[in-house]
Amino acid sequence: MNAHEIDYRIQGEEMQFVEIELDPQEAVVAESGSFMMMNDSIGMETIFGDGSKQNEGVMGKLFSAGKRLLTGESLFMTVFLNHGQSKRQVSFAAPYPGKIIPIDLSELGGKFICQKDAFLCAAKGVSVGIEFSRKLGRGLFGGEGFIMQKLEGDGMAFVHAGGTLAKKELAAGETLKVDTGCLVGFSQQVNYDIEFVGGIKNTLFGGEGLFFAQLTGPGTVYVQSLPFSRLASRIWAAAPKMGGQRKGEGSILGGIGDLIDGDNRF
Repeated sequence: MNAHEIDYRIQGEEMQFVEIELDPQEAVVAESGSFMMMNDSIGMETIFGDGSKQNEGVMGKLFSAGKRLLTGESLFMTVFLNHGQSKRQVSFAAPYPGKIIPIDLSELGGKFICQKDAFLCAAKGVSVGIEFSRKLGRGLFGGEGFIMQKLEGDGMAFVHAGGTLAKKELAAGETLKVDTGCLVGFSQQVNYDIEFVGGIKNTLFGGEGLFFAQLTGPGTVYVQSLPFSRLASRIWAAAPKMGGQRKGEGSILGGIGDLIDGDNRF
């Protein structure tokens, strides 16, 4: 194997974290801000990119970091290496309520495509790159733009989904339509495209967006019930207005009261 072979255990139900067990000289690479706790003898090192091209000189490091910049992620990642003589544990926490998904890339043909912010951590040697869409419609309306994240290699990787997780195994030619925000990721054999919802009433008043993600098998698809963008928009809509508490919250008169007392700031 090119990637380090790591053992793991996922803890918790709604607010999960993954505990990774490292043998001596084994390492795991993680997104900045995902670290939770670790034993002694584990060292931390900040690196450019994902560490998969660290032996290819300066240009390899810059290329690895540049790929991450295009996905909107930090140029840097953190490597946790076990310098001890026995097994040690390091843990990484999910950023919001949901599920952590273990992805064995060796079982998926060495590649998995996911949302840009889904990646949590992986065995050192796994490449965290970008996946460009070659279709204009998918790029403009897919919710993730032209760029998604791809995980390549033969090791373990961990991605995060919001809310409840659904894993769908699609047969050859079988199609699944998903809200673009609810799509977590899929194996490389799956054909991913965008479909217009259709119908004037659906478009104007449906409240579900203008496009579906259409995924056609064979392959594996992961779907989340609560995308972080949907959670954030609901919290923002329910939050008190700037400068004071919302009056009459939860009632029809609340909005009228805002107009009467002049509190109509947007």
